[in-house]
Amino acid sequence: MVSYRIVEQVSRKKKSMSGVLRKSMVFFAVIFVLMGIMISQAFMLAGFLCAGLYFVYDILSQRDYEYTMEDNSLVIDVIYGRKYRKTAHDLDLRTMEVTAPNWHQAVAQYRKDGGTIKLKKYDYTSYDDNIPYYTMIIEENGKKIKLLLDLTEEMLQVLKSMYPSKVFCTKS
Repeated sequence: MVSYRIVEQVSRKKKSMSGVLRKSMVFFAVIFVLMGIMISQAFMLAGFLCAGLYFVYDILSQRDYEYTMEDNSLVIDVIYGRKYRKTAHDLDLRTMEVTAPNWHQAVAQYRKDGGTIKLKKYDYTSYDDNIPYYTMIIEENGKKIKLLLDLTEEMLQVLKSMYPSKVFCTKS
């Protein structure tokens, strides 16, 4: 058996209103601190809470994902604020049911609208419209889950060679 290790990092695209929200948090923090200096110290607490909220939001809103495929395992890590890493899933690829593009007939029964089987969904895509994403149905801790992933051609080819009847990587 051939041993391999493929690592891919996916950066999530920022949401459209996040910049406005950040600027408004900074604005209100400054206003409250200034009001605390000039009017009453009670406003200082609100200013510091707003500044703290800004830093927490800044860390949690920046998400990157790292997929690591090694032999028969797929590990998905979530990286918050480019500093804090948390392993979200450690999956055994032998329990995979299907991997296909989101529009493919093989995953039609798992779609949100019109599908007959409802599964817990985890979205680890970049939200970039130009990057096609894939739906993977796999078992984790005895339960089936649905993963949305931005897989590279290299990962798809390795998956296809290992599980030819379970992986569909046809073009649209």
